Amino acid sequence: MSKQTILGRVTQLAKANINALLDQAEDPQKMLDQLIRDYSSNITEAEEAVAATIGNLRLMEQDHQEDVEAAKEWGGKALAASRKGDELRSAGQVTEADRFDNLAKVALGRQLQSEKEARTAEPTIAAQTEVVSKLRTGLDQMKAKLGELQAKRDELVARAKSAQAQNTMMDAVKNIDVLDPTSELSRFEDKVRREEARAMGKQELAASSLDAQFEQLDALGDSAEIEARLAALKG
Repeated sequence: MSKQTILGRVTQLAKANINALLDQAEDPQKMLDQLIRDYSSNITEAEEAVAATIGNLRLMEQDHQEDVEAAKEWGGKALAASRKGDELRSAGQVTEADRFDNLAKVALGRQLQSEKEARTAEPTIAAQTEVVSKLRTGLDQMKAKLGELQAKRDELVARAKSAQAQNTMMDAVKNIDVLDPTSELSRFEDKVRREEARAMGKQELAASSLDAQFEQLDALGDSAEIEARLAALKG
């Protein structure tokens, strides 16, 4: 995966509109779960790619620093060789002086080469530094987006559970309305009243039977009185 592709993917994912995606989803919770899995996977992949990019940048920086130090070192060697040549030439040792001057030229050539390599690497290092900065920013945004996704999912799950609890409660209330306990009480009351009426009927029937017995007893008493009076008349 190229650095440009990595940067493009990180930027695209970091700018994803979660609410728009949820509006298009048939099952928002399942989509959020899938998005969280995809985001986590993409973040892991992006982190590895960014780490590799940073590693390459650090290698270039190290090479650049080595070139800078090499140029400085070769400059010092050139200066030392030139001074030694001047010293030998002052002492009349022209051949040795020329040799050290040639060494100074070789050192200056090496210094020039190291400086060129350092300058050549600088634009690439600057560009890579900018890419790494953007990648890190994109990664931070992706991680923030992942946190937003997780919060959305938790909110959605909580709302779903709350709605389910409310629906369960409303179903229970509906069932209570359908099976109105007052109607059961009314039926029981009717049954009690019928039992009471039945008892009253039995009582009334028993009372009428007792009255008849007393009437019979009274009739017997009257007959006995009549017989007694008739006997008195005859006596």
